[in-house]
Amino acid sequence: MAQVILKDITKIYDGDVLAVDKADIHIPDESFTVLVGPSGCGKSTILRMIAGLEEITSGDIYIDDEHVNNIPPKDRDIAMVFQNYALYPFMTVYKNMAFGLKLRKYPKTEIDQRVKEAADILSITHLLDRKPKHLSGGERQRVAVGRAIVRQPKVFLFDEPLSNLDAKLRVQMRMEISRLHDRLNATIVYVTHDQVEAMTMGDQIVVLNEGKIQQIAKPSTLYHKPKNQFVAGFIGTPPMNFIDTHIEKNGGTSKLRFEEFTVNINPAMQSCLSKLSDNSVTLGIRPEDIHVNENGNSQIKTHVELVEPLGNHTILYLRTEKNNFVVQTNQSTLPQNNTSLTVSFDLDKIHLFHPETGASLTAP
Repeated sequence: MAQVILKDITKIYDGDVLAVDKADIHIPDESFTVLVGPSGCGKSTILRMIAGLEEITSGDIYIDDEHVNNIPPKDRDIAMVFQNYALYPFMTVYKNMAFGLKLRKYPKTEIDQRVKEAADILSITHLLDRKPKHLSGGERQRVAVGRAIVRQPKVFLFDEPLSNLDAKLRVQMRMEISRLHDRLNATIVYVTHDQVEAMTMGDQIVVLNEGKIQQIAKPSTLYHKPKNQFVAGFIGTPPMNFIDTHIEKNGGTSKLRFEEFTVNINPAMQSCLSKLSDNSVTLGIRPEDIHVNENGNSQIKTHVELVEPLGNHTILYLRTEKNNFVVQTNQSTLPQNNTSLTVSFDLDKIHLFHPETGASLTAP
């Protein structure tokens, strides 16, 4: 396997459309790195530039310390798994998996060994004589992955491979791809727009928006210490709540106020407010860090718009006069729709963001 290094990678399409803006990414050897972000953020473009399927406008790409900008895709020693599987419909599963090796003129005995080993890893040995039209979506995806495995490449590239599967199969395939990574000690670069996939599969996540890298970190760091408001709102289900607040100073301490409610600020956060030039700040709080009917320092009276019981937890949609909140609770006694409810914020879990730039004031 190999590390992949991207230095100042930029992609500009015809018409001066900036798809990727000076991306710097280090993908360590044997890592599972996920590129995540909304549609059109540039993640698939980055993957295709690594593969050599997309021309680089500027910057440099290294695979296993080799500069590959001018090396054609077939010579980069990578294998790519596409969203639409890209299987040959007239070939059996065996022939689909063997085709790339056959083109490279591998001996028949080695081709047979590699195909059968990959089929065994993916539990598709019983499918080797079938054609793609006789396979389910999950089985076709396994075949596409198997075709990549037999290549034994330095780097595996996955371009939204699970987006055509139903919810149950997506969960199953997430587990199988993660196990595959552990078994092969593979370097994997995985593209998805689904932040749940990113959080559950990746050991390093690259968050992108509008062609720019927003943050590169481990899943837990992205969740607990987002670098900016975009990352905070994109990572997490349900997403973080954001409230525009006014800073009220009283001597050496400050409080945050919105509508008629006041939110106390822990001493550790007081210094964060000194970074602001005015008296406004955006408060962020995750749904699970808003507590129902608890005696906290900040009591907020809300109106219940909708209650969604989901078995082991419940989602509450609340509103005040000017703000909406989403709350996740494990309480067994639930409020009713169109009733009043008092909640409080966990003051140790509050995030503060610059009201104009969106930069985090509380993340280190």
